[in-house]
Amino acid sequence: MERPVVVGVDGSPSSLVAAEHAARAATLRGRPLELVHGYLHPLGYGVPLNPYDLGVPEPTDEAQRMVQRTADDLAGRWRGLRVSARQVAGGPGATLVEESRRAELVVVGSRGLGGFAGLLLGSVSGQVAAHAHCPVLVVRPDEQPIPVDGPVVVGVDGSPAAALAARYAADEAARRGNALVLVHVGPPDGDRPVPEEVEEEQAAYHARAVRLLAEASAAAREGHPELSVREHPVRAGTPAQGLVTASGEASVLVVGTRGRGGFAGMLLGSVSQTVLQHAHCPVLVAHPYPD
Repeated sequence: MERPVVVGVDGSPSSLVAAEHAARAATLRGRPLELVHGYLHPLGYGVPLNPYDLGVPEPTDEAQRMVQRTADDLAGRWRGLRVSARQVAGGPGATLVEESRRAELVVVGSRGLGGFAGLLLGSVSGQVAAHAHCPVLVVRPDEQPIPVDGPVVVGVDGSPAAALAARYAADEAARRGNALVLVHVGPPDGDRPVPEEVEEEQAAYHARAVRLLAEASAAAREGHPELSVREHPVRAGTPAQGLVTASGEASVLVVGTRGRGGFAGMLLGSVSQTVLQHAHCPVLVAHPYPD
């Protein structure tokens, strides 16, 4: 089965920007693009709010025109792109999570229709980022043009989730023809003399950072010998702060679902959640594909 790139569209500016990113992703991958509109209210999740109304509402003509107009526009501007569009009787988040079972990539905007302007990440994008069964590209902020030349940035911490993220990041950088930047975030340096044991701890951190970055760099070059790879140890108050800062000049930031210290029951770790809220570029959440 040829896995498509799937993007959720609802006519909002955020979703239309996401559709543009999805078209580029599908073109780079040589995959078809599917525009999906889950047209039931997200709180309903397919269940009628009126208990006496047992039928499922029909899709509206207005929504169908919106979806088809978006598909036609993308097909006209992205040469060779195969585009289809459809509506699904389901909540937007639940629909995209289900679609992710057969997708190569799911793309969502940071906020759709009904999202509160003050929220940096909407409930639908948060749900899909946490629960999808394939990689998810969350496109934010929607007011900026699509970045093209910036590097692909990924966090490295030695965890299995970070290793998967680094592999996805290397693949993405190779597709785009951009550099790959491997970031390891450590605690900030003190600005005053520190006790000898703290100096030893800092030296141990530095040695570990060098080792982790070297291992990740070797793995990336093994799969893509032509790839330009840069190792970038940084100091920050938290790993999330370091990655958000590193995202400032990136075309995309790649994160794992959970890093070291993440709770096994959490589908999306605290670092990934914070990055999704505050990154300065699109964020690729590296979910593994179903077995």
